[in-house]
Amino acid sequence: MTKTCHRMNDDPNSGNFLAPIKRFFYRLFKKPDNREEFIEQIHEAEEHSVLNADAVSMMEGILQISDLAVRDIMVPRARMDCIEIDTNIDEILDFVTEIAHSRFPVIEGRKDNVIGIILAKDILSILHRDEENIRGLMRPAVLVPESKKLNAMLRDFRIKRNHMAIVVDEYGGISGLITIEDVLEQIVGDIEDEHDTDEEKDNILEIPAQINRFRVRAGTSLDQFNGFFSTKFYSDNVETIGGFVTDHLGHVPRRGEKTEIDNIAFEIQRADARRVYQLVVDIQNLKPSLRKKDDNAVAYLNGES
Repeated sequence: MTKTCHRMNDDPNSGNFLAPIKRFFYRLFKKPDNREEFIEQIHEAEEHSVLNADAVSMMEGILQISDLAVRDIMVPRARMDCIEIDTNIDEILDFVTEIAHSRFPVIEGRKDNVIGIILAKDILSILHRDEENIRGLMRPAVLVPESKKLNAMLRDFRIKRNHMAIVVDEYGGISGLITIEDVLEQIVGDIEDEHDTDEEKDNILEIPAQINRFRVRAGTSLDQFNGFFSTKFYSDNVETIGGFVTDHLGHVPRRGEKTEIDNIAFEIQRADARRVYQLVVDIQNLKPSLRKKDDNAVAYLNGES
């Protein structure tokens, strides 16, 4: 009895019933020509359930950290919880217990004069010792420029085994601080860390050295956003700016996705498969008369708080 064997066509464009699967694997293992093509491939892998949404989000985050600089995600100077070097030990212990951070910048006279870093565990260790000040407990502060890329920052954190760095501008002034948790958030999504606050004034922060660009929490109410930027955004469906942008796009946006609404440019800075956490807002295209910030916000951004 003669058997006829039919060889399956290896062409990824063949018309047999396995063609869609073969096309997918052909695209998946084809060397991408650029980053955009690679991102398309991992999203196609998600559509075919080869990767889940969280894995895709993390892969996008890994790609994004080489584009972002320290200034884009740092805790600004006005929000730094610092310890004055000459504060008495009892007051310092009360402060550390109340704030509950694991490490603090130590300043002398003003926030622009950081002279070291101190760990909470080192402060607590002097409870039963007759210490008059914390000078002997300080560790050197690691200084990094605002322009340092996040991938390089993460590598430094890992190699040098420190978790906090003080950010300086091009003139040597203190701009803020950055922690390893801040960088990891760009990869794994939102982490409720010790520098996060629920204060409304922290919802909209100007990005240093970038005129008319702001970091905005997605949970910022439309009322606060409108009051700050003199916009008139309104929706019957959502209450926050993150929800407003998502509603405008018609889908949960991916990290790095951009859109424009009424001459305001939005870029998704942090997001996962379910929601947006943080946006970058660029008002460069607004008329000068509409580039308005309320007095309290201006005072806060200038560190007058």
